[in-house]
Amino acid sequence: MPAKKPAKKPENMKVLMKRIFAPRTTVFAHCDLPCGVYDPAQAKIEALSVKAAMEKYHASSDPDFKSRAVAVKEERSHHVKEHLWVLWTDYFKPNHFEAYPQLHTLFNEATKLAGAAGTKGSNDVAVAEKLLAKIDEIADIFWATKK
Repeated sequence: MPAKKPAKKPENMKVLMKRIFAPRTTVFAHCDLPCGVYDPAQAKIEALSVKAAMEKYHASSDPDFKSRAVAVKEERSHHVKEHLWVLWTDYFKPNHFEAYPQLHTLFNEATKLAGAAGTKGSNDVAVAEKLLAKIDEIADIFWATKK
């Protein structure tokens, strides 16, 4: 009987998986979202969650619940910033900033209101209301650009 050849050692599983699932074609997009999907409502929904978490924080005397409310508020505040950044950097184009010269300032103020100096670092419902007002101003301009 002929001698068997020693079996080849299997490749490292990670290398094998990379080879199997490697993309055949690389594509590039000009933005994060498909055209027409942008909407400031995403930022507003998150900001409303921030405000609700603050209100629940103030209504509770349970320290564990208050801790959770703060954690949720901080996470949602960050989501607000992310949604605003996508609008600011991907949707709005130079012609929009020319037509609405206050737009950069609105986005700057809104993202700061959602940050450490705003809703992320405060439990003041009035700060959340200011954030919501800024998002509404941005939304007004957004919808005007869609006409």
